[in-house]
This record gives sequence, C-alpha cells and structure tokens, in this order.
Amino acid sequence: MNDKKSNSAVIDSEKPFELIDGAVGEVNEFTKGYEQQRKIAMDPSYPLDERLEAYEDIIDSEVGDTNLWRARNIEREVGLRQIYLKFEGSNPTGTQKDRIAFAQAMDALRRGFDTITIATCGNYGVAMAVAAQLAGLRCLIFLPETYHSKRVNEMTDLGAEIRRTPGDYEAAVEVSIEHARNKEYYDANPGGDNIILQLRNYGKIAYEIYDELRDAPLVVAAPVSNGTTLAGIHKGFISLYRRGKISRIPHMVAGSSFRKNPIVMAYLSNSETCTDLKPESIKETKVNEPLINWHSIDGDLALNAVRESRGWASNASDRNMLKYARLIREKEGINTLPASTAGLIALIEQHRKEGLPNDRYVIVLTGKLS
Repeated sequence: MNDKKSNSAVIDSEKPFELIDGAVGEVNEFTKGYEQQRKIAMDPSYPLDERLEAYEDIIDSEVGDTNLWRARNIEREVGLRQIYLKFEGSNPTGTQKDRIAFAQAMDALRRGFDTITIATCGNYGVAMAVAAQLAGLRCLIFLPETYHSKRVNEMTDLGAEIRRTPGDYEAAVEVSIEHARNKEYYDANPGGDNIILQLRNYGKIAYEIYDELRDAPLVVAAPVSNGTTLAGIHKGFISLYRRGKISRIPHMVAGSSFRKNPIVMAYLSNSETCTDLKPESIKETKVNEPLINWHSIDGDLALNAVRESRGWASNASDRNMLKYARLIREKEGINTLPASTAGLIALIEQHRKEGLPNDRYVIVLTGKLS
C-alpha cells in the first residue's frame, strides 16, 4: 500500500475505535458509476439476456478480485513471515457478503423472481439491498427487533423493506424462509436451496489467492459465524487441487467470538458435528455481533473443512479483536472490522504455542480502507 501508517504508532487501548458494529463500503459512489447498466438491468421492458448481460458487467467490474497484501509490519510484530491479508473490504459494501448477494440476485433475475428475501443482522442485508436494487428486484429483509445499527438506514436508503421479528437472528431466518416458501420469493438465506451457489462464489476467494501466489498457502484463516465463507473457500481449493493447479490444500483455520460459536466449540470439544449452544448464553456486543450464533447454519460444512484440511479453530475475545484491528490499522494502514480479525488471532495464538514454520499464510479480513 502507498498510505501505510508509521510503524512507531502506539496502540492505545483507550482510544475510540470505529467500525465496531458494521463494515463500511463506498455504496453510493459505486451505484452512481453504473447508471446505464443499472437502467437496463432493472427495466423489465428490456430482453432478459440484455438485463443479465448488464448485471453481469457490474459484477465483473466491482465484485470480488479483492486485494491481497503482504503484511510485513504485522510479520515483524508477531514473528511470523509471509502473512498476507485478503481484504474483502474493497467489495462495494465492505464485506465478502457482496459475492453471494450479487450472485443470487442475478440468479433470481435469471429465474424470473421479483422478490428476494433474507434475514440479517447487518452486513449481508446491505449487500443484498444494493444487489437487488441494481437488478430491479424487491428486497425483503427480516431483522431481529433488538438489532440497531446505522447499516439498517443503508438498507432502507437502498430501497429494501425491513420487517422486524421477535427473537434472535436464527428466528428471523426461519421467518424469512417461511415467507419465501409461502410467497414464492427467492430465498437467499444460508443453508437453503442456494447453498451450492453460495459456496461456489465464496470459492472464488481461493481462486483469487491462487492467482496471486501461484500455489496454495500453508494456511487460510477466516472469521466464522454461520461458516459458509470458510466452507466455500475450502471447496475452492479442493477444486484447484483436483485440477492440478496447486500442490496442496491449505489448513483451514476458523476464529470466532469466545465460546459463542458452535463451529469453534465443536472443534474444541472434539464433537463430530456442531451442537446448538444455549441461546441464553450468547451475549451480544458491538464487537462480537458479526460472529455470534447459537446455531451455525452451515456449521458442519465449516467444521468438516477445518478437520479435512487438518486445520484448527479457536476463540477470540472482544479485547483481542479490538487490539488486532488497531494493530492492523497502525501497522498496515487498513481499517478492519474488529470481528474479522478472529482468524488472525487464531493463527497467531497457534504460532505462539508451537512455532509455525516460515511459509505463506493468508488472513481473510473485512472493513474499509483508511
């Protein structure tokens, strides 16, 4: 990067820190740049093939192909060489969720749906709202009634309809799925009929890493909530390996909020499958909210990815997630969503325990460039 911060910057644990309850993307600037394609894609008077072509042009130009930076300053800080940051914050809304939101909106458009529905606690909702708007689709988003964030305003500004539901995120997913089934809406929730499409598009992260490194790294570490992203990346590397493009499949590493995610807890307890946690034991904070789940919808897929690749999983405290988000900001000049550092924390803690070899390590992060 050309705008790195000074290495001498002090990490002040008392200093206010932004991006603690949602990623940030350049949504308005992004949508303004595609008025002609948007006009075609969302207008039913145009032939479907022209609408799809216009929409695909937007996806190819703006979604995915995110930056991979070598974090030399972080390497010096933690004593481990060749750490690369796969920064998903350069997607339109600031997270990897854009990858599946746009893919599913295009799928919905192709299949003749007029409404797409999901449940969300924030980032996925914004991604789906902008993807649906550009495709001319109605977007119906179910939110837990206790959830409050500025990202909700982004969703409504993008034309999404918000429905508040009692209970937690998992309850909102069930309501959204029921509406999709009864109203014949496109169901873009995790774990549903479109899981293959979701995994395939998260798998593109693996292809992009390969394009930069020309082989697989030793480790890919990512934060997990439902587990879909990690499972998709692993699936992508399996495909590359079977095609003879890479010499190995990387160890997949999952990090999540301390004792608040079934994937990590199943790994640590050596359980064969993910077991639901007690909902009352899950305490949400502004830092851990993107990670916590009492039920990880695609958890078994992620757990299998970790085990099949001989990776590992570990917990991350709010304090450590804030600490490492500040470290990345001060040392590498990138504002990351603190929750997205859970994978980095899992990697570094393992290195401190056993001393990982000098190789190549990739960390998936979200947030916003400083």
